[in-house]
Order: sequence, then structure tokens, then C-alpha cells
Amino acid sequence: MSTSTLPSTQYLAGDFVISAGSVLFRQVTPTACNPNGLEIYTLHTKKDEYLLPKGCKDRGESIDAAAVRETSEETGYACELWSLRMPTRATAPAVDIDDVMKVVDGLVEPIAITARDLGAKGLKLILWFVTRVKEDEEKADGTQMEGESFESVFLEAYEAVRKLTFKKDQKTTQKALEVVRGRVDGTR
Repeated sequence: MSTSTLPSTQYLAGDFVISAGSVLFRQVTPTACNPNGLEIYTLHTKKDEYLLPKGCKDRGESIDAAAVRETSEETGYACELWSLRMPTRATAPAVDIDDVMKVVDGLVEPIAITARDLGAKGLKLILWFVTRVKEDEEKADGTQMEGESFESVFLEAYEAVRKLTFKKDQKTTQKALEVVRGRVDGTR
């Protein structure tokens, strides 16, 4: 039996958990402090941490649907995936091409993937999407799961990037902001 020459780790059913989350945007009236009128949602915890909304995918649920559901549950805002021009290595349907990065219009793909080693508990894989608050939607109360007590905080986009507690959340949010602002080229 042959094995790949490329380093890899395999996790079998029961040894991994798939989670999904998003960087949630909303457009507001521009002001002197926020001339672009773009805000990013963060979760503020009792531990004084600022996080992105995320959670476990339910059985039978698609990953993108999990991202929308978890974001809506944790924030109280109905949201939708945002179709954007972004870099991807996914191929076009029914096209056999080399695995290369391209910038493509109209995509709803993960903006980032976080692989978290849980030691003896296996792997937690988090797929991050870009979402936006649905037009004319107000915050709904009582959407968080029992045991969750996040405070909803929308911040000016660049302030949100700086305020996030964890570096990986900052990098994910910075990339999402670049894509939303249209600052994407084909370079790494």
C-alpha cells in the first residue's frame, strides 16, 4: 500500500468537530468617525474578550448554513452570506484545471479556515464566511443558546479588527475587510 509523500494528518469520524462562523458586516450612515459607514460585529464576553460569532455545525446541516445560523443565534441579527470578489483555489464546476489561486467575482466561500488541535479530543475545524445584516432587520432578543451571554457590539470596521482579542480572529477579519472593500488582487 502506498502513502503520500506530502505530510498529512487524517481524522476519522468522531475524532473531529466542524464549526462555522462569520465576520458580520452592516452598512450605516457615514460619519466623521466612520467615513465609509462600515461596521463589524463582535461578541463581548464576561471575560472581557472580543470574539467573532461561531459554533458547531448541526448534523445534516451545510457548513454555510451553520455559519448563518450560528451568527444569527449569537448576535440576534438575521444575516445572509455575502457574495463577493475574493481569492479562491476552488475550481469552476466541471472544469479540470491545476490547483491555483484565482480572484473570482460572486463567490460565497470561506474567507478563512482555522484548524484547532484539541489534543486527545481530536481536531476542531472552523470555516469562516463573510455575512451581512439583512436589510431593514433589527436585533432580535433571546436568540442565544442557554449558557451564552454575549453582549452585541458593532464597531467601526478598523476598530473591530484592533479590538478582537485573538490574532487569528484579527487576521480573518482583516482579510474579510479587504475583500469587502474590494482590495483583492491575485497576489499573496
